[in-house]
Amino acid sequence: MRKIRKSQGFGFIPEESGHHFIVTIHSAKTEHVFITEHFFWDENEKRRKLSFALGKEDDKMRVVLPLSKWREIVEPVQVEFNKRLKKNDLATGRWKTGQTPVSRLLGKELVLLAWAIEDADPALIPVAIKNWLGLAPEERWWLYTMTNAATGHATAGRNKGWRKAVRYALTENPVSDGCQIESRQELFLIMEERVGLS
Repeated sequence: MRKIRKSQGFGFIPEESGHHFIVTIHSAKTEHVFITEHFFWDENEKRRKLSFALGKEDDKMRVVLPLSKWREIVEPVQVEFNKRLKKNDLATGRWKTGQTPVSRLLGKELVLLAWAIEDADPALIPVAIKNWLGLAPEERWWLYTMTNAATGHATAGRNKGWRKAVRYALTENPVSDGCQIESRQELFLIMEERVGLS
């Protein structure tokens, strides 16, 4: 019998790496969900909450997603992440009110999907999810890295360059049920076409 390793949230193990993301869902039913990227772990939850409340996380903020859109992606993202965590003998996670840490790589994937839907028509969210699921994790990481380098700030980078390209690529490239994106080259051609990334 394989031993399940303990982790926080979704695969975050502070002893192995301080780099992680935090998904913040407020108990007061705030209309937005906040996803931030961090390079070290603060064990003190009260300090983490205070930093967020005082706006000290602004430079770490990657996306502010409307709660209605967050609800559309919660289940498929949780299923995808937990499937991969189980495969790697890690405890599964669940989203909760407050702060949920997410491992560095899963966090990049989550932010990529959130960027794709933040300004998209809600009717296109199922297409974005299918296309996101159709990408290999390594492709999601690469797209996150490229997008984050150019337009990674939650507000300053919104609806520009790579962020806009990610939205078009994942929401306007419909796939049929059971199909993945057939050609990765097609995805990048759409991105180039839409915002002139070539």
